[in-house]
Amino acid sequence: MDKNNALRAGTLAAGTTLMMLLMSSPALALTRDDGDDPGPGLSVIETLGLYVVAPIALFLAIAGLVWVLDRSQDRHDDTSSNITVKGEAGAKAAKA
Repeated sequence: MDKNNALRAGTLAAGTTLMMLLMSSPALALTRDDGDDPGPGLSVIETLGLYVVAPIALFLAIAGLVWVLDRSQDRHDDTSSNITVKGEAGAKAAKA
């Protein structure tokens, strides 16, 4: 990518980001809608448990189940034993 293309891509990315920031107005989030009834906030421990610990635990549980229930035998197969190298073929012929 030459210098002009990089400058054009950077300008486009910066302009798009700026327009998205200007179009989303966070001030509108302060006014409540009709029927809006938010519950109590989460503590730091609840937030970490819900958004960090729970996904990691779920991933580990699924990975563990896949690992335990995998019954394929192909991981014990050594495919390199089927390959003959020129040096090995010559050594076998010399021994015979």
